[in-house]
Amino acid sequence: MTRQPPPNHDRGLTYDLATLHRRRFLGLVAGAGLVVVAGCSDKNTPTSTGSSDVDEIPQETGGPFPGDGSNGPNVLNQSGIVRKDITKSFGTASGQATGVPLAVELTILDAGKDSPLEGAAIYLWHCDAQGRYSLYSDGATEENYLRGVQSADAEGKVTFTTIFPAAYQGRWPHIHFEVYPSIDDATKAGQITRTSQLALPKDACSAVYAADGYDGSAENLSRTSLENDNVFGDDDGVHQLATVTGDVDQGYIAALTVGV
Repeated sequence: MTRQPPPNHDRGLTYDLATLHRRRFLGLVAGAGLVVVAGCSDKNTPTSTGSSDVDEIPQETGGPFPGDGSNGPNVLNQSGIVRKDITKSFGTASGQATGVPLAVELTILDAGKDSPLEGAAIYLWHCDAQGRYSLYSDGATEENYLRGVQSADAEGKVTFTTIFPAAYQGRWPHIHFEVYPSIDDATKAGQITRTSQLALPKDACSAVYAADGYDGSAENLSRTSLENDNVFGDDDGVHQLATVTGDVDQGYIAALTVGV
C-alpha cells in the first residue's frame, strides 16, 4: 500500500499556524499584509499595486513538513542545502528520489515594479513519488532529498532539477516554496518574504501517474480537483498554476512567475 502523509497534512492556515514557530507567524502576517480570518487568506482580493502587470502570489501555509526549523527538523542550516539538483540526499544521508524528471523554473519579481529580485533566495521542497516527505515520513526520516535553496539570477530566475511529485490523499499535486531576501537569510532560517505553493496541471499529472512508481497517485488525483483543494480552491490556483511542457519519456519543465 502506498504510504501517505498523515491525514492532517495541509489542513489549512489555521491548523498550521498552531504548529509554526513565532518567526513564521510574524512572517506570514507581515508578508501577506492581511488579517487571517477563518483560516485562509482572501486570494480574490487584488494584490498588485500601481500599474504593475504582476500580481503577488498568494500567501499559503507551509504545511507540517517544512524542514525549516519551524516544525521540528531544520535542513536550512546544513551544509549542502544550496544546490540545483535536489533529487539526492546530502551530508550523512545517501538516498535518492526516483520518478519522472521535472525541472522547476521560478521567476521571482517585485510585484510593485515588475522587476527581477536578483539575489532573492528560494527554498523549495515537495514529496517523492510515494507521497513521502523527507525528514518526516516513515521510510524517509533519515533522508533530506527533494529540498534545496537557490539564489535568483539577474533575471530573477532559479531552476531546480527534481522529480514529479506524487498525488496523495486530500491534496492537489503541489510543490512548496519559501522566498527569502537572500541566501544568507535562507540558510539562517531568517525572515521569510513569502510562503506559497505551486500547482501542477491535470494533464501532466494524469500522464505521469500512469507511469511506474506512482502507485496510488492516479486514484488520489481522481478524488480531488483544483476547485475543491483546501489551498488552491478559493481561486482555482489562478496565480499558482504552473505552465508545464514536456512528456513522461523526456521529462517535464514547470514554469511559474512569482510576484512578491
